[in-house]
Amino acid sequence: MMEELPSISQLECFILYGRVQNFTQAAKEANITQSAFSAQMKKLETTLGVTLIQRSKRGSHLTPAGEQFLARITDWMEELHKIVYDLRTTEGAEQMELNVGILRTLGEIQMNRHIAHFREQNSRIRFNVYDLEREQLFCALMDDRLDVVSSYLLPEMPTAELVIKHFCWDNIVYYAPLLDLPQEAVTVDTILSQPVVLYPRQFIMNETIVKYCQGAGRPLRTAARLSTPYAMAYYCQQNLAGALLPERLLQTMGCKDGCYPLARPLRTDACLIYKKDSPKIRLIQTYVEYVLNCFHEQKATGQK
Repeated sequence: MMEELPSISQLECFILYGRVQNFTQAAKEANITQSAFSAQMKKLETTLGVTLIQRSKRGSHLTPAGEQFLARITDWMEELHKIVYDLRTTEGAEQMELNVGILRTLGEIQMNRHIAHFREQNSRIRFNVYDLEREQLFCALMDDRLDVVSSYLLPEMPTAELVIKHFCWDNIVYYAPLLDLPQEAVTVDTILSQPVVLYPRQFIMNETIVKYCQGAGRPLRTAARLSTPYAMAYYCQQNLAGALLPERLLQTMGCKDGCYPLARPLRTDACLIYKKDSPKIRLIQTYVEYVLNCFHEQKATGQK
């Protein structure tokens, strides 16, 4: 007689519990009631004949056997997802889908173009593109709601779990089309002498700009706080104010006048980032290599 094995549903619920180690939160993420979730865990333990979760009035936690089982079954489940995904996409059983996140302050117009061109050559792929800020972007990536993100490299990223592919350095310039300034490199003193358009305080690029301007002996004069570089550029086109923006973005937007290099250069490392253990790893790598080749070709021909 074949020995009874745990169901996929039970194993997926156990992996959820192992990540949060809280029945209420795990049941919520599994989108089932807590009693149903607890029943799944009890059934799993009965099938295995081993106590995986220690329960008490103060809460619950994994037993040593539970910790060992979690590590092994997580790897097995990830491999199963990859096998199923590869089979379905290779045999044409379903349309492939790629969820792409773009850092809002990156203002990545060209990335949307690359996606459109890649889609023309791969008609079975459906793209979902999300414009997000730092915390939202990386939470979604780590929770598998995004497959690949386009972002500036950040020091706190868990690099052991990620693949990071540099695609360009973004040179930051001072954009002030209505200010009458000499055609020369702009100093921090010049920037601070005029109202400055900034990002919201919680945005990573706001922190970068504030740090860049520190030490000049006077504060930034905030003209406005806007959440996208496009809105910031438009504001500067209508008002006597300046902003620190990516040169590549401004050139793509056709903003030729009013761009000044910085006397003390500032540049940011733009990368494509994805998880090493993604079940869509082959599709992600194909897309990433396509984008990298596009940027390399642009660099070789002198395009921005």
